[in-house]
Amino acid sequence: MNNNLLLYQIALTLIPNIGPVQAKLLLQHLNVDEIFKTKKNTLEKIEGFGEIRARSIVTFKDFKEAEKEITFIEKYKIQPLFITDNEYPRRLLHCYDSPTLLYYRGNADLNNSKIISVIGTRSDTEYGKQLTERLIRDVSLPGALIVSGLAYGIDAVAHKAAIKNNLPTVGVMAHGLDQIYPIQHAGLAKEMLKNGGILTEFRSNSKPDKHNFPIRNRIVAGMSDATIVVETGIKGGSMITAGLANGYNKDVFAFPGRTTDSKSAGCNYLIKTNKAVLLTDAQELMEMMGWDVVRKPPAKIQQELFIELTANEKILVDILKQKESVHIDELNIGSGLSSSSVAAAILNLEMQNIITTRPGKLYSLRM
Repeated sequence: MNNNLLLYQIALTLIPNIGPVQAKLLLQHLNVDEIFKTKKNTLEKIEGFGEIRARSIVTFKDFKEAEKEITFIEKYKIQPLFITDNEYPRRLLHCYDSPTLLYYRGNADLNNSKIISVIGTRSDTEYGKQLTERLIRDVSLPGALIVSGLAYGIDAVAHKAAIKNNLPTVGVMAHGLDQIYPIQHAGLAKEMLKNGGILTEFRSNSKPDKHNFPIRNRIVAGMSDATIVVETGIKGGSMITAGLANGYNKDVFAFPGRTTDSKSAGCNYLIKTNKAVLLTDAQELMEMMGWDVVRKPPAKIQQELFIELTANEKILVDILKQKESVHIDELNIGSGLSSSSVAAAILNLEMQNIITTRPGKLYSLRM
């Protein structure tokens, strides 16, 4: 690691009035070390700068903060990724506000051939949890990278599902790498470091302040091929991320939900307004993205699991196989059984852990 060069790279992110957009403009004209040695009148002539930004650069003297960050990076074996580095996530380069410098711990390839961002509400339902787990389980792309934000809810479910299915997963943080937020996910983050990692543009001692999360979300949207919104309300971070992904001309997908469910209102809105493509399963995603579909064996709803089922139970299972969820009225009508027989069969199937109950008198086979 060239500490002299890194010193200038970090310092560039510390200059007042110089954000990622201005840094990108500067680097089109000058090497990072030249920026701090260039005269004010030369800097003023760069399009989009002017006197105030030029003065901020030539008067910048606080390299001590950059030196402190280098000490932290070396101590904890963090990999700095400058915007001109080969290891920098190349997909982010197509975003107008791509981060100037990223800090990374992990072993996943941030330029993986297929990267999927999976996002959603912090207060997920069983429906959202099952959708996320099924999606990631069925993504038949060897080594596909799963990206999310390590938050409560769908984010955590996505990371855990990726670990379970031996897929690399990266959490994008809204703070420095000297902490994990929420602290309850410290163990999860540790697991992710074995096959994946954690990534941020924030220096050490940066707190998870509210305004940092939308900034973080642009990385989640920008470094992926596709952003998938599993479950979200009409407002919140997932809607911001979806909007950012649209602004970057990325593919956005959303799982639909019931019209009466506030937790799916955001997904339904994205689909209704053509800001997301309706998604029902992983195979659809891969086909729409033009990715090679590697067929996996069917999910373990094996024939032998139902050997001991009664005739009535088999009728209900056959109906439930046809749809993701079925209302009790449809089971009554479709089965031709009395309501009491249906109720008894449902109870037995639930006790055998074959079906699950959802709100609104809906039933589905366990995935």
